[in-house]
Amino acid sequence: MRSLNCLIGISFLCLATMISIGAVPAETASNTTTINQEDPLPSWTDGPAKMAILSYVANVTNVSDPRYVEPEERIAVFDQDGTLCCEGPSPFQLLFMQDRVKNLASEHPEWKGQEPFRSILAGKILTEDNLSMILKVYAATSTNMTVDEYTGLVRSWLNTTHPRFGQPYNKCIYQPMLDLLRYLRASDFKTYVVTGSDVDFVRAYSESLFGIPPDQVIGSSWKYRFEENKTSSSILKHPEMSNYVAGPEKSTSIQLFIGMRPILAYGNCDVDQQMLEFATAGDCRAISLLNNHDDPLREYAYEQGALNVTKIAPQKGWHLVSMKNDWKWIFPFQKG
Repeated sequence: MRSLNCLIGISFLCLATMISIGAVPAETASNTTTINQEDPLPSWTDGPAKMAILSYVANVTNVSDPRYVEPEERIAVFDQDGTLCCEGPSPFQLLFMQDRVKNLASEHPEWKGQEPFRSILAGKILTEDNLSMILKVYAATSTNMTVDEYTGLVRSWLNTTHPRFGQPYNKCIYQPMLDLLRYLRASDFKTYVVTGSDVDFVRAYSESLFGIPPDQVIGSSWKYRFEENKTSSSILKHPEMSNYVAGPEKSTSIQLFIGMRPILAYGNCDVDQQMLEFATAGDCRAISLLNNHDDPLREYAYEQGALNVTKIAPQKGWHLVSMKNDWKWIFPFQKG
């Protein structure tokens, strides 16, 4: 049925493409994307990216459209760092881990002579450059405790201040993405986070910040150990990685935990490429999008880690979203 709908919808797809690049008069395009006269994406600038999203959702939710998708098949997957929230000067989890190193330093005098702890204590930012070093810090700061204890630490840390913006980390979430998530859920999409960050880390706040419940978070995982006594039981985080969700593993993890191919995928860097391809390959009713970090004044401007995916995006028909031009404001505290 999906293949048949794709064949039937070829001509409609051509029209949608023309609309997204401005080849169709604005009045024609507006007729296809008006939603109850109320703007469902108020923090997005009127332009090709917003038009593409509105047109897409209007098509897949319209039962008379050949690209209509049943509600149970409306799966949308989102990377987290750099897609839903700020990843500068480093992803949330790494900033949390480096703060934990500083908090625990008095209990570990040996860290003054060990890397990467010595560099972190000297003020160097923990980045994604060296996975083995990250795992070493993770084991020392985020394991050998219960999941509940870890969740409490993460939630408390979210109220601390971002080093650049002077706002709590839980305010450094992209408002346009919050608007998009709400719009999709109102259109009967089921939204997931698919991230290389620790799944327990993201589950600690995914519902309160993104409206995405913990069971719809797919992320890197560490081994657990079940412990019980006469009065209670708990899950202990063990210092050994079980699965790192990046690159191809994003797609295989989607298959493992969701069991369905998404029809919308949204990322921002090269490790999201396979997830975007998984969504759009072979289905003309799917859409993939990428955040382009090109706003040094309101957020950051960088291309590192996204050179390949931004290069192939036009060839793949993926939408490159300019954070500078397509978003009226980036964070909630910038509105006004």
